[in-house]
Amino acid sequence: MKQLSPGQQNQVPFVSVEHMTSIVLAQGVETFLSELTDYIEEDYKRWMLFDKTPRVASHSQEGVVELMPTSDGEIYSFKYVNGHPKNSKKGLQTVTAFGALSDVDSGYPVLLSEMTILTALRTAATSALAAKHLVLGGEEKKGSSLTMALIGNGAQSEFQALGFRAILGVEKLRLYDIDKTATRKCAENLEKLGFQIVSCGSVDEVVLGADIITTVTADKQNATILTDNMVGAGVYINAVGGDCPGKTELHRDILLRADIFAEYLPQTRIEGEIQQLDPDHPVIELWEIIQGKSDWKKGGKNVILFDSVGFAIEDFSALRYVKDLLLKTGHYQLLDMIAEPEDPRNLFGMLQNSRKSAA
Repeated sequence: MKQLSPGQQNQVPFVSVEHMTSIVLAQGVETFLSELTDYIEEDYKRWMLFDKTPRVASHSQEGVVELMPTSDGEIYSFKYVNGHPKNSKKGLQTVTAFGALSDVDSGYPVLLSEMTILTALRTAATSALAAKHLVLGGEEKKGSSLTMALIGNGAQSEFQALGFRAILGVEKLRLYDIDKTATRKCAENLEKLGFQIVSCGSVDEVVLGADIITTVTADKQNATILTDNMVGAGVYINAVGGDCPGKTELHRDILLRADIFAEYLPQTRIEGEIQQLDPDHPVIELWEIIQGKSDWKKGGKNVILFDSVGFAIEDFSALRYVKDLLLKTGHYQLLDMIAEPEDPRNLFGMLQNSRKSAA
């Protein structure tokens, strides 16, 4: 990791919401998503180097607050993130997040960043990366004729659409949300970007003719968004919304006839759709596909399911990518975050000297 120049170790780059917006727009959203996908893929190829643990979660009746840490032995990262579905009724974001990178050798932070926008981008990039390998066999495909049904048209929906277009070439979308204003919002945003949109009035309608079904709903409950009879043979399901204990979107019968893929099983068995299944039910981790260590297509089932809950390595990749963009874009500020006494052993003396200076 590139170090800060001598004498500036206390100065930590900070990426605000305004900075992040500027960085993404400077790159172009789809370019950002495509390059971020590459960073995540690079780190999944290094899977065995990373510390891995299920996220540390504090659950309440209204939502969850989580910490997501990991390290590759050289860089340490963490993300703080919440999930509060009822926030939208108060005019608040359902998900907010921030994160940091630090240098393992010194323990000093080297980046502090907002991650509300960045989490939406990395979630879409991870969805597209999984589909690249599970639908296209590892190759990007431009000008695709694939149609995607997007169930849940809230804050994450446009990012998912753009991620699938950037990597798979998806242009045709079918939209549904129980909140019709959310569908109108999503349709208006995406039509301006050139997508072919069909807004639908029910789940049964939205899945008609869809090659890919993305579910990204927010309610913290064991919901059944899709039932078994709605999902035909050959469909790829990108299940994003079921991401904590007691929160699911798919009927169990769909899982029983699907080849299932997940990011990190010790976490997904707690939080994902597969919390509905026996602990020994066969599930393949995504890194095995990316590294070519699984021949899952032999004797495969007739539905492919990516049970996505989000994992710390993806946040690590996103922060690493943003850090690499900082010198190029200049969209950050420096924060004085680390005490730097003349004598590292005399922190109290620094405090006393500061008091004298103030006087």
